[in-house]
Amino acid sequence: MELKNENFFQKVYAVAEQIPYGRVTSYGAIAKYLGAARSARMVGWAMNASHLKEEIPAHRVVNRKGLLTGKHHFDGTNLMQQLLENEGVVVVDNQIQDLDKYFWDPFQELEYKAL
Repeated sequence: MELKNENFFQKVYAVAEQIPYGRVTSYGAIAKYLGAARSARMVGWAMNASHLKEEIPAHRVVNRKGLLTGKHHFDGTNLMQQLLENEGVVVVDNQIQDLDKYFWDPFQELEYKAL
């Protein structure tokens, strides 16, 4: 089971690495893109473990409503929000404002291929 999770995490990271600067996506959107629509929580676990890989922009992955649900996994109280704001994303009360403006959907933006 551990090897299967590791493989899934690598697929999650391959998608997350492609989220453009100033854009965000959701745990569920990544899961759906990977053909595992009910695995949003697993995507969250992958993002939590991504601190071991600096190149993964985990701060750009939020919940489906734009809430910074993973913020407690970042060093510092507001680091996730600060990183997003540095990229021009507007965040108020731990929620991205005008989510549609910033949302990046892997299904629409990436050519679908089984990773």
